[in-house]
Amino acid sequence: MSSLELGIVGNGTLTALVDGRARIVWSCLPRMDGDPAFCELMQPAHDGHGVHAVVLENLVASRQYYIDNTAVLVSELEDRDGGIVEVLDFAPRHWQYGRLYHPLALLRRLRVRAGTPRIRVQLRPLTGWGARVPERTWGSNHVRFLLDSVCMRLSTDIPVSYIVDESPFVLDRECWMVLGPDETLRESVAEHGRHELERTIAYWQDWVRYLALPVDWQDAVIRAAITLKLCQDEDSGGIIAAPTTSIPEAAGSGRNWDYRYCWLRDAAFVVRALNRLGATHSMEHYLRYVFNIAVDADTLQPMYALNGDSRLTETSVPHLAGYRGMGPVRVGNAAYSQRQHDVYGSVILASTQRFFDHRLIQRGGEPEYRRLVPLGHAAAALFDQPDAGIWEYRERAQTHTYSATMCWVACDRLGRIARHLGLEDEAEAWAGVANGMRQTILARAWNAERGHFTDDFDGQRLDASLLLMADVGLVSADDPRYIATVEAIGSALRRGNSLFRYVEADDFGLPETSFILCTFWYIEALATIGRRDEARELFESMLARRNRLGLLSEDMDVASGELWGNFPQAYSMVGLIHAAIRLSRRWEDVL
Repeated sequence: MSSLELGIVGNGTLTALVDGRARIVWSCLPRMDGDPAFCELMQPAHDGHGVHAVVLENLVASRQYYIDNTAVLVSELEDRDGGIVEVLDFAPRHWQYGRLYHPLALLRRLRVRAGTPRIRVQLRPLTGWGARVPERTWGSNHVRFLLDSVCMRLSTDIPVSYIVDESPFVLDRECWMVLGPDETLRESVAEHGRHELERTIAYWQDWVRYLALPVDWQDAVIRAAITLKLCQDEDSGGIIAAPTTSIPEAAGSGRNWDYRYCWLRDAAFVVRALNRLGATHSMEHYLRYVFNIAVDADTLQPMYALNGDSRLTETSVPHLAGYRGMGPVRVGNAAYSQRQHDVYGSVILASTQRFFDHRLIQRGGEPEYRRLVPLGHAAAALFDQPDAGIWEYRERAQTHTYSATMCWVACDRLGRIARHLGLEDEAEAWAGVANGMRQTILARAWNAERGHFTDDFDGQRLDASLLLMADVGLVSADDPRYIATVEAIGSALRRGNSLFRYVEADDFGLPETSFILCTFWYIEALATIGRRDEARELFESMLARRNRLGLLSEDMDVASGELWGNFPQAYSMVGLIHAAIRLSRRWEDVL
């Protein structure tokens, strides 16, 4: 049975999910939001296909780990006689000729660690969203697959007949497989693989070396940061919410969504997390993506394709049964057409550091500020208007407190940017607009009878996004109204050591699983209001819920701790980073 005990490799062009038996069970080509050539995770109708596997005869045990501070994954497979095969997976990423090299390529190295293991290689891609087995041809040292969107070639020093016929053979030497575009390698497969591996390890370890890490939980933060980096498309700068589609939020729930797109809100959270670690290149690259989208747009959508396409029509595909057979498998996401007013604040908040951070070579100036101004005007006009909200309700629209708060953030931060640039008249104007918005939000979102803020204007309910009111500065952390709201959320939304985003029925009924990001928000809020020991204990319990490689999905079953939802989820890894930074001891207290 499928599970989310998976590892991820990638390079900013593609990602691939690898299970505990060293099988690549999910990878979209030629882009992270493309057709999944490897889709075994979603149970294709062509049984046994959609996978790239190294099958060890008489397998009895396996383990996986990453090479320290990299996205290079190692799987060790052991047979009943003590034979051990090591499968190393990575996608090349390094500097070359002054540019970042991130090809459409997956490399696998096979090594004998013990005994005389006997293996078979299965390379069985599908095309057309699992509809067809692609046409295949081969030569003396390669196998070619004609997919709908790209022609891929496996170059290898394993005898090609072993690949084509899936013949078993004794692994008695190091072997390489390079899956990439239909191009001839200019050196031997082994030389190419070794050079790419050496450079890729060096790239990732160098990238990690310059992260501004907290003292505590460094390994967890490093793994989260690398995972976030893998979610950014190096070509466009867009950041996907997760590499997968349609892993349900709960078993059989039908809450199956395609997350392989760039939500402006989610991406802004990613940018802020990486900024806090000092990895500011992602912000610069992402802002180019946003500006390219916004240059001719009067309004912003919640999400876009990685290439900036605005139409993400939602359909279901018939040839994939779904994760554990729990369909539907969706392509596209109808939420693209929603109005979610928080996006304006999300974009501007993600942009603000660019104007103040002197480490950046290309800091923001007045031209960049002028590009953000229309977004601020839109936020001011829309802050008290109904929308679908952060949770993307499909059947109702309300004036959501979080959306209004983020619209206030847009105008407040534009005022700070204008003042920093010496534009005093504009700074005063934005400050006046923001102050009026703030007064309205605090008046209409506060329910005096219930004694807490509510999820919409003049409302009754709680949702976890209210925890962010202090984080963005709308209220102070010692405001009695905020403290009362945190405590009310803990009473109403907490189940065990997890937090639900809300508990009322929505378009699909009552929520069944907790939302991992919200638990991290709650942890941060507890620390902010002075309940630090409780926050640290809760944080440790969440770290224990990660899979064996340190990764998290979107949702969690409260009773069992099983991970559900798309995987790995950028939101969840962001929450881990922010909470770790909030709770960690200071370096000066340790050294």
